Amino acid sequence: MAVTNQPGKFEASNFQTGLLDVCDDCGTFSVCISLPLTVSGCYGLLCFPCMGCSIARDMNECCLCGLTPTMRSVYRTKYNIKGSLCRDLLIYQCCMVCAVCQLKRDIDRRKEQGIF
Repeated sequence: MAVTNQPGKFEASNFQTGLLDVCDDCGTFSVCISLPLTVSGCYGLLCFPCMGCSIARDMNECCLCGLTPTMRSVYRTKYNIKGSLCRDLLIYQCCMVCAVCQLKRDIDRRKEQGIF
């Protein structure tokens, strides 16, 4: 008989980068604000919507969901990141670009760490 272990739940944490840490990853930021500085192809032409599709693809969701506060909420829940849907809505209302960039940076870092 095979014994399987369920993966442990992530400990409560914060996002790995701050909401305003846009200069930590200029590639992601340039995509988010539609400046094709270091990015070519589709990102260079349609930047922000493509960033949303990239996030949705990373999370195996519909492309139309990538730029929504609920995507951030789903991600927070999956990785036990502190916050609430109300806070996510407020953050998106105040600075959607910063919120999307933060989410993409966090996804990329978790991929590098092998925990995505």
